[in-house]
Amino acid sequence: MSDVYSDDWICTRLGEDAEHFLGAVHPPVYENSLFTFPDTAALGKALRAEDENFVYWRGTNPTVALVQDKLAALERAERAKCFGSGMGAISATISSQVAAGDHVLAVGAIYGPTTSFLRYLTKFGVTHTHAADLDQARELIRPETRLVYFESPTFMAFRVLEIAAVVELARAHGAVTVMDNTWATPLFQKPITLGVDLVVHSLSKYIGGHSDLVGGVVCGSAALVRPLSLVEYQLYGAAMSPHDAAKVVKGLRTLGVRMAAHGERALRVAEFLDAHPRVRSVRYPGLPGHPDHELARRQLSGFSGLFAFELDTEDVSLVEKFVDSLRHFRIGVSWGGYESLVNAPAVTVEESVRATMGIPVGLVRLSVGLEDGETLVADLAAAFEALG
Repeated sequence: MSDVYSDDWICTRLGEDAEHFLGAVHPPVYENSLFTFPDTAALGKALRAEDENFVYWRGTNPTVALVQDKLAALERAERAKCFGSGMGAISATISSQVAAGDHVLAVGAIYGPTTSFLRYLTKFGVTHTHAADLDQARELIRPETRLVYFESPTFMAFRVLEIAAVVELARAHGAVTVMDNTWATPLFQKPITLGVDLVVHSLSKYIGGHSDLVGGVVCGSAALVRPLSLVEYQLYGAAMSPHDAAKVVKGLRTLGVRMAAHGERALRVAEFLDAHPRVRSVRYPGLPGHPDHELARRQLSGFSGLFAFELDTEDVSLVEKFVDSLRHFRIGVSWGGYESLVNAPAVTVEESVRATMGIPVGLVRLSVGLEDGETLVADLAAAFEALG
């Protein structure tokens, strides 16, 4: 279906059988925790393929299954599996591909909890290495590298990696690729069409879009997704709630218009910051001056609203004053909803950790929401004035 229907049709109509749902404009939420069968033979058959049959909430649920079909189609994947959180999806996906003695290579900056999970795996004999970029990845990949993990744009640094080149490197060494595509969403970037094996998302961000759910998903081939659906998904217990799945369905219906608006407002804010004398740099791939802008234009069909900029200060108290002076940007750690958010790692992250990640004191991360762009620019301008 993903090759036939448009992304807009997938988001708004795929799997929503109005006749089956008695004409309801929104699919029902299947709240039941279990399903019954006419005889023991039918139950036994269902249990042998619990990822495809409705047996118990732990395995799958009709509301969750609808979301999985939509997300698989959007990512141009054979199959998708939803989880109760983004880290649930990431942890299960990585675990499904590695065993004792294997090595994981992370390319570019990645989400902090993902790094923490890779460190956790060392107790089970799985090692990992971080490569700053693709050139260093070519030097650090090993014969025992089983998995190459990356994001693009990268976490906090917002550098763009050449996806096809990462895939080529991994395949040359017999490794599986896993990419976090949360920043771009499947609307703006489709890594599987560029050869990535498994794609993960935090559904809590743009796909949900309203800061009212926590969820995750992994998309890929049936050969890779089905085994982790039967093993890691079941054993980790990170099942997605049908209520959260229903919220994802609602979020998908407006994903296209929301992402266009996020990108439009983010570009306006980024341009303002790029021209401000108190700003050293702006880390937004949508700006022509970004070092990876041309690559980003080839790989992405649009730009989301999350980026960072660096204030011209080494004084943490000034960073804190700037952030506290903002009124429309709320202080918070997540992103992807209607509301605009601000987060300053110098205030929330230990200095030793910032040094490891290459985060300067003056770095400020913005999640540009759906408020009027000029209102957000005026808010930032007032905060700059408060610095004196």
